[in-house]
Parts: sequence; C-alpha cells; structure tokens
Amino acid sequence: MTKSRWSVPVRRAALLVLVLSASPVRHGLEATMTAQMLVQLPLLVAAGWLLSQAIPPRVLARVERWNHRGITGLVLVTVTAAFWMLPRSLDAATSHPLIAAAKYLSVPLLIGLPFGVSWHRVDFVVGGVFLMEFVATFFRLGWLYLISPIRLCNNYALNDQQRLGRYMLVIGGGLLVWLAWKLLWGRFESYSSTHVRSSPIPQQ
Repeated sequence: MTKSRWSVPVRRAALLVLVLSASPVRHGLEATMTAQMLVQLPLLVAAGWLLSQAIPPRVLARVERWNHRGITGLVLVTVTAAFWMLPRSLDAATSHPLIAAAKYLSVPLLIGLPFGVSWHRVDFVVGGVFLMEFVATFFRLGWLYLISPIRLCNNYALNDQQRLGRYMLVIGGGLLVWLAWKLLWGRFESYSSTHVRSSPIPQQ
C-alpha cells in the first residue's frame, strides 16, 4: 500500500473525531446518557479502528513482539473500556474539559486502535473469552442502570439511566444469541491465520 493510501484511513479518522468534537454534535450526543454510551463512544472507537488500518506491516511486526496473539492489546482495550463505561467517568466527561479531552484521546487510541491491531491475531479461545466478557459487561451494567433507585450520574435523569439499562440488556441479549448461533450453526475463523494470510510480509 502506498503512502497516499495509508493516509486515507488517517484522514477519515481525523475527520470523524473532528465531527464528534464539534460543539453542536458533542452537546447533542452528551445530552443523554444513552447517546453518549451507545453512539458517541462507539464512534470514537471506530475512529481508532480506522487509524489501525494505516499502520504499516513493518510496524505491526514489531508490535507483535509485545502483543503476542493480540492478548496484550485486548487487555488494554478491556481496561480502558471498563473505565469509560463507569457512571462517574461518563458524568465527568460532560462537566470537566480535561476529562472530555482525555476521552477523545484515549477511546480512539487505547480502545479502537489496539482492537484493530489485535483482533485478527487472536485465536479461538482468546477471542471467545473477550467476546463473552464483552457480553457480560453489557448485562452487568445494564442491570445496574436499570434497577438502581438513584441517579448514578449527576448530569443525567433517572429515566435516561433506566432507558440505557434496557438498551444495554437488549444489546447484550442480541450479542449472546449471535454468539450461540455462531457456535451451534456458524463457524469462527482462525483470526491469527487469516491475518497472516492476508497481511503482506515486510521485507528486510
């Protein structure tokens, strides 16, 4: 891939982050807890994933030394995502400019980017554990948001919090059904072997 083609994902990622950080868009998405969690954060993750498409194979080969089978990258994704799914983090990101800036940097760079680099390197077991934990997180937080009798975020109403909880339970249920279908009637690819076949081998 030429240098100009490598720059296309970078430009798209930068444009997406700029659009999301524009005042009308940002305030619109942060007006509700549901939109911030289920729209804004996934779009920031997508920006980081686009950045991962611009990393040259030579750099990916070096990253593999500390990201064996994508495990290190997925651990980083899990820890960072868990932080930004906490009610206190969502609340602070709407009230404190420094926390908001940290969100706009860390979500693409510490979730989307390492996920894009790591996912195609994981094997069946690692990928399965990651997906099951992802589904379990939706159920845990969804249930917490739904049954809590008090507001967990000062900036959001209780009914908004409960609506987010219902949506997260529905999404978690949908993901669980999809995983069960893949296990019973579908087929999980060997991510690492697919990546090796499709990625060019860097020349020495």
